[in-house]
Amino acid sequence: MNTPNDTTDHTPQHTPNDTPVDAPVDTPDDSRTPVTVLGLGAMGRALAGAFLRAGHPTTVWNRTPGRAGELVARGASLADTAAEAVAAAPLVVVCVLDADAVRAILEPIGARLSGRVLVNLTSDTPERARALASWAAGHGIDYLDGSIMVPTPVIGKPEATVLYSGAREAFGTYEATLKVLGGRAPFLGEDPGTAAAYDLALLGFFYSAMAGLVHGFALAGAEGVAAKDFAPFTGTIAGILPPIAAGMAEDLERGAYSGDQDNLVMEATGIAHVLEAARHRGLNTEVLDAVKGLADRTLAAGHGNAGFISVIEEMRRSSTGA
Repeated sequence: MNTPNDTTDHTPQHTPNDTPVDAPVDTPDDSRTPVTVLGLGAMGRALAGAFLRAGHPTTVWNRTPGRAGELVARGASLADTAAEAVAAAPLVVVCVLDADAVRAILEPIGARLSGRVLVNLTSDTPERARALASWAAGHGIDYLDGSIMVPTPVIGKPEATVLYSGAREAFGTYEATLKVLGGRAPFLGEDPGTAAAYDLALLGFFYSAMAGLVHGFALAGAEGVAAKDFAPFTGTIAGILPPIAAGMAEDLERGAYSGDQDNLVMEATGIAHVLEAARHRGLNTEVLDAVKGLADRTLAAGHGNAGFISVIEEMRRSSTGA
């Protein structure tokens, strides 16, 4: 879920995760797969650090000099060029700003990558992931697209989730190595765009929820509620989302939008109350205005007795009307 890159993080709330220089340095294990990491932004450094901690001989490279010092102190090899970096390992991990940055780095050295496995952990669209996979296939490169669903401090931990899709055999060969980055490493299928589809769908959920959370702080604050007093109660809402998501998924599978526990009329009324209070306090209501608009159009289409999931019919319509 992140846009890991060499200048900007892709996962929300990323923070640098470099191990201090005085931390124990793991000696590379000759039995561990050598790995190359291209891109040393906060996420790239976290990835390289995880490989080092697990004893993998790790080569690093970044377009902008000066970001590899702590990694080198911990045992990483710093390559002078991208071509030198990819020549050092059979498994090459790239984590940069976007697909254009990936292409700018890799296209000039496509021949050097031939016969290697390329794992692209850069966040971008499913279409661009498929295009990169096609380019890789044309150069004899096994391609895996991956999506990191955690911030940098979680990288390398058993609970960290990284999603993969693309070359099945390559994933099977290097699964144990890739699980060094996160113990939850599901393979989602051979379509290289699938991991990116999960990534963007989950990020859409995340950013919309973050906007709602910030609006909650604004409204509570406008009513004199301190942020530190409000924050603990957000867990109540966050906690009910997983079972709600499971129920919505069942409705979508059945093709029926159940309104047994609630219905859109009730939900739309609740949204209207929030909007009224926010406007009374002079707050910006753009985010909730959009939600209310979806609900109102769904109601007009006759789904008042259905659950909130019924607004998906409006979401499936192009916002441009095309």
